[in-house]
Parts: sequence; structure tokens; C-alpha cells
Amino acid sequence: MDSQVSPPAAPGGSRETPRDKPRRGRIKCVVWDLDETVWDGVLLEDGKVVPRPAVVELVHELDARGILQSVASKNDFDAAMEQLEGFGLVEYFLHPRIGWGPKSSSVADIAAALNIGVDSLAFVDDQPFELEEVAFRHPQVLCVGADEIGEAVSQWEEFQPRFITEESAHRRSMYRSAIERDQAEEEAKSTGEDFLATLDMVFTISEAAEEDLQRAEELTVRTNQLNSTGRTYSYEELKVLSASPDHVLLVAELEDRFGEYGKIGLALVETRGPVWRLRLLLMSCRVMSRGVGAVLLNHVMTLARDNGARLQAEFVETGRNRMMFVTYRFAGFREVGTSGDALLLEADLTRVRPAPDHLVVAPRRA
Repeated sequence: MDSQVSPPAAPGGSRETPRDKPRRGRIKCVVWDLDETVWDGVLLEDGKVVPRPAVVELVHELDARGILQSVASKNDFDAAMEQLEGFGLVEYFLHPRIGWGPKSSSVADIAAALNIGVDSLAFVDDQPFELEEVAFRHPQVLCVGADEIGEAVSQWEEFQPRFITEESAHRRSMYRSAIERDQAEEEAKSTGEDFLATLDMVFTISEAAEEDLQRAEELTVRTNQLNSTGRTYSYEELKVLSASPDHVLLVAELEDRFGEYGKIGLALVETRGPVWRLRLLLMSCRVMSRGVGAVLLNHVMTLARDNGARLQAEFVETGRNRMMFVTYRFAGFREVGTSGDALLLEADLTRVRPAPDHLVVAPRRA
């Protein structure tokens, strides 16, 4: 597509754009410009603007797939939000950045607010300058010209998650609940632990069922920062592993008084022999601040201890998952060797920590 914006060439050679090597479903959030992009016209000049039907259709389609959306627009905030509300679109855009700063700063702020990497963003704008400015500052962002919306952008591989899961259909509402939680925490006059105690959190851990496996694949693909090895597993691989007598595949869910977070954790344990191997541990970044990261790990440690087995865990440094190494070390794991590209850590099963007081751990409801 000729209007695809390419990042500037690196010194001594060219730099490929994300479109050169499309990765299926990598886009987690689309950031929209407004004037001459979401709507026809320039709000502060024309006064009256009209939403573009193709964009409205695409906003709904992406939302149904679980792709989040936001706004980066140089505009008057109140006037722009009033228009979006009138068009019935305001609820679809999380953490909008509407003001007069650089679009590249807005894009970075949105990624930070959603706790996702900028490499999982697409940015849509009608102005070549804005597209180039974002591409220059963030070459990982997929920049798309507004005129390409009519060229079946939604069919690009980057916008095509392999599965549309239950979590996909409710992802926006889950993030909206997270915004409400954050606002409640900001308004609270208590410490972090005291505030968490007010959330009535319930954490469930169970062996993965058939209906969990599509979401389990999605978790391995989407989770980068809190993934102990960075490895991904397909639905077919997970189906085989979940049926294996030598493996346990655990899925974790979380809910609180604001609503459900959905399935947010996964652990894959090889249970063959006297030494169990924790081959994958991951937790959605959405729950990083909820104090639940170590609960699933402690559950695996308890299972190994109760079955008279030792427990070793694989850790592969990815450049983004250092927090998982810290989680292992805090839980009492120590380095004992390597296995291929993985560092092997062994648990001290005399140091299994109880769940925090602000959290109830319960079996999944039937």
C-alpha cells in the first residue's frame, strides 16, 4: 500500500517497517486521529463534523475482536469529547490524549496508561507529518494513513487475532473497570495494602479445560513483560499438553468488586519424575499492581511439595521480563544450572508463602 509510512532509514542502511514482517494479531490498540480521520471536517474550523461510516464500522469491528482503541488528536479536549459522545463513540476510546502536544508523546502516554508496549500499537492519521513524526520517534508503531481505512485495513494480518475469545469481547469493559479502580485508589486516603483490602479480590486457580485453551494461547502471544520464558504455545500444543499425564496446565482468573479481569494467568508444569519442571509462568500485565503475581507460583510450589517432588523453573531473559526473574528470586528460587537457552532455578519448598490477606484464593465455580 503506497501510503504506508516508513520510518526513516537508519545510518548505514534501511530499516524495515512493521508491515515488512507482519505478525498475526500483534496490534493490541489502535490510536486514532480525529479531524479528517474519524470524522470529515476540522472541528475547530468547520464547527460541524460528520463521522466517517467506514471508520465507525471499523471501530465496532476492532472492538469485537478485543483490540483496544484510543485517540491522539490536536484539538480542544471538551469540544472533541462532546462530538465523540454525540456520535456514540466516546465509550470505545480509552485514555484519549487530546491537546496540542506531539502525537508521538500522546502515543507513548497511551501505551503507558494501558501498560502495553508501543510495538503493539497502530496509529491512524490523515497528515503525513504526524505519521512521520510518530514513525520517527516510535519506529515499532504501525503507522497507517487515514485513506487506507477503505482498503480493508481490518484484513491485515496484524489486526487478525487467531481466536476471538470471551475475554476479547469484554476486553474494553475490563479496561474501563481498571480505570474505575485506579480512580478509586487515587481518591482513597489509605496505603496500597489497605486499598487492596477494599477490593474484595477473589483469585481462582484450576486445571485448564477445553474452553480455556484459546484464551491460553492468546495469553502466551500477548503477554511479554510477565512471561517467564517469552515462549508462545498454540492452541493445538496446549490441547496436547493439557491432556498429557506428565503435564499440568493451570489457568488463573481474578475478579473484584469492580468486575472480572478474566483469565489472567497461566502455568505449565512438567510433572514427570522426582523433579518437576515449571516450563512457563505468565501473568497478564493488567494485574501487575494487584499483588497477585506470586500467588500462582506459590500454588505450583505447594503442589510439588505435597507430591513429594522438587521443583525447578525455566527462565529465559527476553529484555522485557526481568520482573519474572525477580518474582522467582523473591519466592526463594536459586540458580542451579541451564537447560538450552533457559536458566534453571530451583525452589526452596520450605519457604512457600501464604496468599496475601487482601486476596481470597478459591476453586473455580462450575
